[in-house]
Amino acid sequence: METLDAIMTRRSVRRFTGRPVDDATVRSLLEAAMQAPSAANEQPWQFIVIDDRAALDAIPSFSPYAVWAKGAPLGVLVCGDTRDLPFGDFWIQDCSAAIENLLLAAHALGLGGVWTGVYPLQDRIDGFVRHCRLPDGVVPLGFLVLGHPAEIPAPQARYREDRVHRNAWGA
Repeated sequence: METLDAIMTRRSVRRFTGRPVDDATVRSLLEAAMQAPSAANEQPWQFIVIDDRAALDAIPSFSPYAVWAKGAPLGVLVCGDTRDLPFGDFWIQDCSAAIENLLLAAHALGLGGVWTGVYPLQDRIDGFVRHCRLPDGVVPLGFLVLGHPAEIPAPQARYREDRVHRNAWGA
């Protein structure tokens, strides 16, 4: 799949078949995520791969917008390892770039996925910290629900000229 085609056709998928995602594909997804740019090349990400049925089914109890985990074979929690980061909160952008890479890789490999927000909502952060036994300083940013799509949403054109400014606001 060409890069621009992947970007323009990737959509959030919320319904999945029961087919598992094999380990080689999971590794490819994580390799793509780890190719993301990061401030000072810190690569502050940590990934929790969740494929246990009971663990996935429990997630919506503390992260309600991750309800699709109950029908998916795979979840990936993307965390920022904030321990000893000289550039502070750039981990948020870095891990967000990793998430987008992972979602684009999933699409290119014929999978579907949806990014469900965790950070900065404290109840969701606390839920994932408990659920995944995260150490102090490892902060959950986003939870991706992934699998073989049972639906393929149509692409949408989202370009809006009114959101583009040249050289200065309103110019």
